[in-house]
Amino acid sequence: MNTVFDSRDPRCKQPYGALLCGKEWSLTCRPLASEGFTHCSVVIHREFANHQMEAEMPFTGFQEDRAVFSISLIPFQAPELVWYWFRFWRDDGTGCLLDRTGYRSEGDPAPWQLTVYEESATPSWFGEGVTYQIFPDRYCRLSRPNPAGLIGDRWVHEDWYETPAWRPEGGEIKNRDFFGGSLAGVAEHLDELEALGVTTLYFCPIFESASNHRYNTADYTRIDPMLGTKRDFKDLCARARERGIRVLLDGVFNHTGSQSIYFNADGFYPNLGAAQSRESPYFDWFQFRDWPGSYDAWWGISTLPNVREDCPDYIDYIITGENSVVKRWLRAGASGWRLDVADELPDEFIEKLRAAVEETDPDAMVIGEVWEDASNKISYSRRRKYLLGKELHGVMNYPFRTALFNYLLDGPAEDFKEAMETLRENYPPAAFHSAMNFLGTHDTPRALTVLGGVPLPEGRDAQSMFCLTPDQRAAGLERLHVAAAILFTFPGSPMIYYGDETGMEGAADPFNRRTYPWGREDQALLGWFRRLGGLRKERASLRRGDLQWLEARGPLLAFLREVPGEATATLISAGPEALSVSLPEAGYRDLISGEEIPGTDASVPPYSVRLLGRG
Repeated sequence: MNTVFDSRDPRCKQPYGALLCGKEWSLTCRPLASEGFTHCSVVIHREFANHQMEAEMPFTGFQEDRAVFSISLIPFQAPELVWYWFRFWRDDGTGCLLDRTGYRSEGDPAPWQLTVYEESATPSWFGEGVTYQIFPDRYCRLSRPNPAGLIGDRWVHEDWYETPAWRPEGGEIKNRDFFGGSLAGVAEHLDELEALGVTTLYFCPIFESASNHRYNTADYTRIDPMLGTKRDFKDLCARARERGIRVLLDGVFNHTGSQSIYFNADGFYPNLGAAQSRESPYFDWFQFRDWPGSYDAWWGISTLPNVREDCPDYIDYIITGENSVVKRWLRAGASGWRLDVADELPDEFIEKLRAAVEETDPDAMVIGEVWEDASNKISYSRRRKYLLGKELHGVMNYPFRTALFNYLLDGPAEDFKEAMETLRENYPPAAFHSAMNFLGTHDTPRALTVLGGVPLPEGRDAQSMFCLTPDQRAAGLERLHVAAAILFTFPGSPMIYYGDETGMEGAADPFNRRTYPWGREDQALLGWFRRLGGLRKERASLRRGDLQWLEARGPLLAFLREVPGEATATLISAGPEALSVSLPEAGYRDLISGEEIPGTDASVPPYSVRLLGRG
């Protein structure tokens, strides 16, 4: 080896990646003997404990032209975020530091990270399966509903294929236009979802709300009447479970709607909300600066008043009470929660929520919306503890989407590998394998639109009319074909945003939330997604196999998933040339064509993907 220290090399650090509490870890540094270092120490900073120590690493001899310093370290007994670097010096007192950037003699070190996590149970069904995200209003309408008498000034499109309303009303987007999708509509298509390989349905909010997106909850205890009833929900969960499909709900617990039973700014509900009376049972949920008109709101949006997540009554209502929101919907058939804006929920709140979830259903999941590396995220000047064992089982993997699209849009494969390897090193193994990987969500432009390779126009007016040209769409479909293959074969749960599998286009919100194109699907693309879902279901290596990188250089990306007796290789050329990959052993076949691969060399045509299997 040519490097002094590489945290991903087992010759330098054991074990790989995150460290389980109570487990010993070891470090080895190998500077050039010619540098004359006679001493080496490791500097360890424990962030949560705010403690720093330095331990000298004994000299263990020479290996060729290298001096070797090694140490086995006392296990950490509590979860921690650890930063470490090295100090080298000679007998004459001269020396330097070693960090991720190399040797340095001045400046603050750029340390390596070690995530120390507590052992906990993470349900395997999520990471091994396929997730499908549904924006409930836009998936399937069985009949056009009448919104009369419901909260909010709602109206319903006559034509299922109309463009969502986007023009401001009174200076703001009201999101009061509906299309009438329902839970019963989803239930009608469970066979199609099963054929896609789906094992988890992730719903955007389904509780009563004044808006079509329903992120401004009006009543956590009631299914929005336009979607159906609690009975419809329970029936959907039961019918889905018969097909091996679980339901994941979206929990919006950082804020409510101003038009809600809790705040009741418009007086829709007969009870007294916090905006109407200081005697309201919900008054302490909110932080008023000057009651009733001035209060804390999410991102300053007055229709989204923030709640006090430390309020005992609110915690009891949402989490700890015998019939809390979290518990009652698990008992009704849900199998877990996705936490909206997890960055704005205190660690203590998330920890209590997970405990309540596991108390109610030990096999349920808690997934968090985190847009960055969740292992070291700083939110509101506070380092978070999402993945240390008591909070989130997994997170939405936005870094995956960013790195993958950069690669497919002419970025080097090395960058994708580095981004994913950083997560693999920083995340506990269960969290890495339970990441929600995706190509798009309700918060991002459609995957096909982005992969068309042209900048989106600015402004909602231009975006409302934007669509790819035939050539751009063909290029986007080519890239989406490859992206889907990586999505389904990479560790984590591949998540399909409804309609991406059909070739839907769309710029930013609300144009990424158009209705599902029933009868207008791109059948070739849909067939490809179904084939990938079938492979995921058929092959254990794609559900839980270890990850091994085969190639990552320029346009060539190749990786392997393996379990005893079975391996699956994903080979991608994102450039205009046919490329070749060396497989670790012979005996592979093309999982799509059935072609046997002679020897250990496999070719990849330009701008394409090959999926090879052994066993």
